[in-house]
Amino acid sequence: MDDASTRRVLGLLGLGLRGRLAIIGVDRVREAAGKGSLRLAVVARDASKNSLDKVVPLLEAKRVRMIYVDSAAVLGGAVNREATTVIGIVDAHLAKGIRAIVDGAGA
Repeated sequence: MDDASTRRVLGLLGLGLRGRLAIIGVDRVREAAGKGSLRLAVVARDASKNSLDKVVPLLEAKRVRMIYVDSAAVLGGAVNREATTVIGIVDAHLAKGIRAIVDGAGA
């Protein structure tokens, strides 16, 4: 994903959080994935192995698409936190918009 696409996705994550269309953190993302309400996950590549081990296998098992960003600091900055391992999208329309940006970035 290029820088412009990353900025657009991060902006949508911030809006999604304010609109309660997104959730922050490993525990909340795991809970939503378990309930089947998670549509998409944005994961920090540099997150701790322990955190990734808690969330990535579950997301893979539930077939939730994951989009990676470079760092937990960048991901956290989008939602006014110092650092964040994962942000989950629970709204289908927001997830579709983010996927469109990411998939269009590769074109």
